[in-house]
Amino acid sequence: MSLTTQSEFAAALIDPDHAVPKGLTAWSGPEPARRFGVYRNNVAIGLIGALASRFPAAERIVGAEFFAAMAHAFIRLHPPRSPLLLAYGDDFPEFVEGFEPTQEIPYLPDVMRLEVARGRAYHAADAIPADAALLATVEPEGLAKLKFAPHPSASVIRSAYPAVTIWAMNTGQIELADIADWAGEDALIIRPEMIVEVHRLPLGGATFLERLFAGADLGSAFETSLAETADFDLSANLAGAFTAGAFVAIR
Repeated sequence: MSLTTQSEFAAALIDPDHAVPKGLTAWSGPEPARRFGVYRNNVAIGLIGALASRFPAAERIVGAEFFAAMAHAFIRLHPPRSPLLLAYGDDFPEFVEGFEPTQEIPYLPDVMRLEVARGRAYHAADAIPADAALLATVEPEGLAKLKFAPHPSASVIRSAYPAVTIWAMNTGQIELADIADWAGEDALIIRPEMIVEVHRLPLGGATFLERLFAGADLGSAFETSLAETADFDLSANLAGAFTAGAFVAIR
């Protein structure tokens, strides 16, 4: 099968308005539109199912029927580029951000970004988190120059909405309830051992970890976080990061 034929076949599978690819035949005759339609439908159902498994909170927020329609719209514009579907849908949150029917749910893309981060953490390399006791071996005058190697599964998600609370409510982590405080929430997503964990970060915590993960030393990360959050608590944030297993080495 030529590359052109493959491209036409793939395009027809994704787009229901696309004509049956030329050259297809079946025992019942040429241009087997009905048989190809069944195959096309099975592909769509499979891809929608793959997305639903990656975004269970989003599906619960909008409902299964709406999610399926939204996923189908995404699939038509963003078909898989690999036979491995582990990363398929990484760009789904960006699609949803511009999807007209979801504009009244502005927090939805951030909840989905959290779900993407959970998937990446699940499939990240295993690593043993560093012990906070290592800090005790460093001379006080050297603490500011310390640099921290992030755990391979760790990532930070920032949101102007209470995305962590909304995600937790829609995954059974906490009970559904009215949200009184709609302030933004940031999260550390990590898999220190077998289970992916989501930690809501204190004020300034996201900037602090982002700076450390990017290679900044402790002193620089602290100064940046303090400039953003006047009451930033270095000890509490550093202790929380070690407890979560955010680092694998100190240098």
